[in-house]
Amino acid sequence: MKLWNVSRGVELRRLQGHTKEVSSVAIRPDSNQVASGSADESIKLWDVDTGQEGLTLKGHAGPVSSVAFSPDGKQLASGSRDRTVKFWDVETGTEILTLTGHAGYVSSVTFSPDGQWLATASRDNTVRLWDVVKGEQVRRLNGHAGNVTSVAFSPDGKRLASASWDNTVKLWNPASGEESLTLAGHSGTVSCVAFSPDGHRLATAGWDNSVKLWNAATGQELLTLKGHTGYVYSVAFSFDGRQLASGGLDKVVKIWSLSPVDDLDS
Repeated sequence: MKLWNVSRGVELRRLQGHTKEVSSVAIRPDSNQVASGSADESIKLWDVDTGQEGLTLKGHAGPVSSVAFSPDGKQLASGSRDRTVKFWDVETGTEILTLTGHAGYVSSVTFSPDGQWLATASRDNTVRLWDVVKGEQVRRLNGHAGNVTSVAFSPDGKRLASASWDNTVKLWNPASGEESLTLAGHSGTVSCVAFSPDGHRLATAGWDNSVKLWNAATGQELLTLKGHTGYVYSVAFSFDGRQLASGGLDKVVKIWSLSPVDDLDS
């Protein structure tokens, strides 16, 4: 795993410790810690300032595909190919709870902004919502015709986006479980989805080697970013929403300038 200075494009630090590929990383809110999930079935916590490895969390019986911190930074959720989701105490590394119910491996996990719900995506073609406190499934969202690869809440928590092997992205009302929009434009599997910090735009990327930007309210495609020469597996907005990072199978991370963002909607 590598840490970069985005403005200069310089590698700052390389974090080594996993014995197999790293599939997911998450930054702990208001902290200098980052979590990494790996195919070696473990999760590691790191100090980004020093590069020192902290706790190692073990408990999954398969590769860890996704990790996400709760908004208060006290818990970490992890999804695995063992078809389970686990909650961990970040301070102690203790496993708190295991969620079961998916019939396929869990590809993505994300907390709602208020920390009350966890959304999970799976190769069983479903998205599920869980009550974090009770550890119970609240809703099962059906609609995708293929494996679901990624889920993301809008910053206000009123919308949930999901990406799938069926080449589409769906927007849901998590409170009712109703599907509100389907975004079709990719010519291959959509592997990742992310809301902009203001919630107005949605970024997606996939196996057609492209990154797309959408109006999250209307579903209108705003922009297609081309430059990767392989599948794109990850997208992330900068905190101010003016830049977008994408990482792909071509072993390249690209930083895209979205300024001025208002022009995209015109």
